[in-house]
Amino acid sequence: MSGLHIPLDTPDGSRTEHAENLLAPNPSAMTLDGTNTWVIGTRDAVVVDPGPDDEAHLLRVRDHLGGRRVTQILLTHGHHDHSGGAKRFAELVGAPVRALDPRHRLGDEGLGDGDVITVDGLELHVYGTPGHSFDSLCFWLPQDRAMLTGDTILGRGTTIIAQDGGLGDYLRSLDRLRAAAEGLGARALLPGHGPVLPDPIAVLDAYIAHRRQRLDQIRAARARGARTPREIVEDVYAGVDRSLWPAAEVSVRAQLDYLERL
Repeated sequence: MSGLHIPLDTPDGSRTEHAENLLAPNPSAMTLDGTNTWVIGTRDAVVVDPGPDDEAHLLRVRDHLGGRRVTQILLTHGHHDHSGGAKRFAELVGAPVRALDPRHRLGDEGLGDGDVITVDGLELHVYGTPGHSFDSLCFWLPQDRAMLTGDTILGRGTTIIAQDGGLGDYLRSLDRLRAAAEGLGARALLPGHGPVLPDPIAVLDAYIAHRRQRLDQIRAARARGARTPREIVEDVYAGVDRSLWPAAEVSVRAQLDYLERL
């Protein structure tokens, strides 16, 4: 892809021809290197996911704009590490915040599947991709053949199904993104955490296979006598760092709920 740049040591500064990432300083086991804040446009700009309420990061994003006018602030979803700084950033740049969940909007316009955002001659096509959360959205940037994926697809590892999400929705969203990536000729995924992914089809195939494998592992754990989500985590995630077990338990609950609905 023309203009694709992937730093070797950090997602900060990753970019395609028209989109650039400014990494928020909130690294953790759950956020990887931190939250990716994407700036799109060369004259006017749209900012996707301002990140947490971290004044230094928000000022860095504002100053990095170099005089570009922010027309809109978009949220891939409402989790705090993506949306916590949206209100303050809106004050800094004088732009509305658009999100699927009305609780996170500032201004009259919402954001939903099928919407098309325009800025500086560019388009962002909105894809509803619930699953990680009920309000998750992805944004297709056709001029760069890149999909901004929020937490639906991460730059490393796999995402959790949060308490406000659902596995059935997530599997359908993965299938939809897989079909879109093939049909649109996607050349990059721009995630909400971690590095840019330059092989969308391979990543999505791996995500889908991983989810199916986890369901099989949970079925097997239950056949071995594991009953509670904690018992299943201790069986299926035995080789995973224990600091991640609470998040794994949230995902296991979502998977058990999915299996019970089959």
